[in-house]
Amino acid sequence: MPQPVRSYAQTQIAALAAGSDSGALAVEEARRLVRRRPVPAEHLTLLAIAQIKAGQAEQAGTTIQIAGQRGWRDPVAQEAVLRLALAAGDKPEAARRYAALFLRAATPNELLQEVGPAVLAETGGAGQRTLVDIISGTDRWNEAFLHRGAQVMTPATFTDIAAATIARGTRFDCAVMAQTIKVLGQRDAASAERLRAAAGGQCENVAG
Repeated sequence: MPQPVRSYAQTQIAALAAGSDSGALAVEEARRLVRRRPVPAEHLTLLAIAQIKAGQAEQAGTTIQIAGQRGWRDPVAQEAVLRLALAAGDKPEAARRYAALFLRAATPNELLQEVGPAVLAETGGAGQRTLVDIISGTDRWNEAFLHRGAQVMTPATFTDIAAATIARGTRFDCAVMAQTIKVLGQRDAASAERLRAAAGGQCENVAG
């Protein structure tokens, strides 16, 4: 059997084993998959799931962290590393993983709403500061942050982060900002006014 076919077949075998009742079998098949194709983060994620099933929590934690480092696009790895980071009290790492999930369009809003408060609720805290650094460091975030952030973050947290990025010199599309303030005002008038004040220096159409 050609190597690509064997690798594909082993992926299916490992996935089926991970869903079985045997943790030992799941680990054995996942390890075989990683030996054959060690690069894809998804294969390491499958191994971590198998290790958890087999009661190997410490090994699973190490495996999922490696998977998260390799595969920023693997949502299972990102969520798992985020939760591990929270459990370890590492808010900056949790915020970086939150950012990766946030930028992935297929990530359910419900997941971001669920984990966001634990990562970002503290005003000026390590989670918020890390996210502000990420948003301020690229223009990739600007419109996505306004659109999605106003939906998945609490109004106070969203306004904290938006105001801090504006203070750092990040510029937003004024029409999008005006619409965001309007939407935010339907959820929390005080937060909307706070964002209006923060954005007024760069967007005259929201200053009034």
